[in-house]
Amino acid sequence: MPLTVVYGAAGLLTLVALGSTLWHGITEGGIALAFGGLVAVGELARWGAGGSDREPAPLGAAGALAYALLGEVGGRHTHHGVLQVIAVVVAAALVGAVPHVALGKGPALDHVARRVLTVGFAAACFQPLYNAGKLEEWVGQGPAFAAVIVALIVLTALCDAVLAAAMAHARTVPHGPKGMGGAPMPFGPILRDELRAMLGIGSAVCATGAVIALAVAVAGLWALPVFSLPLLLTQLSFGRYAAVRTTYRQTITSLARSTEIAGYTPQGHARRVAALSRAVGRELGLSAPDLAVLEHAALMHDIGQLSLVDPVPAGATAALPDAEQRRIALLGGAVVRQTGVNGDVAVVVERQADPYRDQPLTARIVRAANAYDEMARGEGPGGPLNALERLRLGTGRDYQPEVVEALARVLSRGGHSLPPVG
Repeated sequence: MPLTVVYGAAGLLTLVALGSTLWHGITEGGIALAFGGLVAVGELARWGAGGSDREPAPLGAAGALAYALLGEVGGRHTHHGVLQVIAVVVAAALVGAVPHVALGKGPALDHVARRVLTVGFAAACFQPLYNAGKLEEWVGQGPAFAAVIVALIVLTALCDAVLAAAMAHARTVPHGPKGMGGAPMPFGPILRDELRAMLGIGSAVCATGAVIALAVAVAGLWALPVFSLPLLLTQLSFGRYAAVRTTYRQTITSLARSTEIAGYTPQGHARRVAALSRAVGRELGLSAPDLAVLEHAALMHDIGQLSLVDPVPAGATAALPDAEQRRIALLGGAVVRQTGVNGDVAVVVERQADPYRDQPLTARIVRAANAYDEMARGEGPGGPLNALERLRLGTGRDYQPEVVEALARVLSRGGHSLPPVG
């Protein structure tokens, strides 16, 4: 799906909604103002880069969903339509984003387009049927009505995940090294990542949106602050947790650079191996916790070289005797354990020199990515292809065939810097 189509559809829908609302006026202005205020507050409270990339403004998203699925306020029927929902949400989001834009941290275009399209989808599924009296005729106002709201929330969340995956898939333009071909990243792994991410803050957004819509129908607008506060507090707590995780990762990155600063490994080697390892892990379907362990282990995989009196030429440990590789790996694992990093990371580091059949999958990935970066470095234009061929020849003992082929697919799609020549 071309990104221009998504942006164009969202932009056209926004213009039509704003134009229609300005022309016909706002229905039930007090209700629109209350929900618009909630969306604006959610945008104001939007977290930065340390928070969730999947949903940067969870409170605003929940308020937008609740307004799209709102049928009653305090027992009185509402009559706002699909276009007014979109217009109110967009206008409120723009108001809430003004301070962020002033600081140069405005919302990403992808998030804006997805918000417009998903809110429009939810409103289009609910408002016409509700305003025509069909929902009340079919399911009444009891538990069945609540079940319909929940089902629409889930369906909207799934559509949002598919849309996010499609947009990410459209960005994977093939530009792999010459002779390796090129293919976009498969849609399946991207969608799986989006669905997994949805289980986190996304589930809280969906639940809060459904609860607000149902609570306002019974208790009136007083339910808005009452049922929004838990999500806001959760967002603030999660933001602090994300900041701690960011600091944790920065600490690991600093430790990983110690081998480069001391002259034991080339500049950027650890970061390249970490990027390749994470991409291969995603290709092979690893979960988010395993990907985190994989990335941290890849960053620190060479830290055992600090025990060497004389650095290995170019830091290429793959060419050392097995016994020396094992000694460096065990020393590296011991160093990692002393840093307080997750013990699973230490296991991956200290098992780098084992035969791949005895290694966990994360260690197999790091080993293959590390060997590729070492072999491809400084061998001219043919280095990447020669390195992959040597990895394939070593699949009898040193490298798992599935990991090597996954690495080849990742490289064929491009997006990862190859080692500099010379």
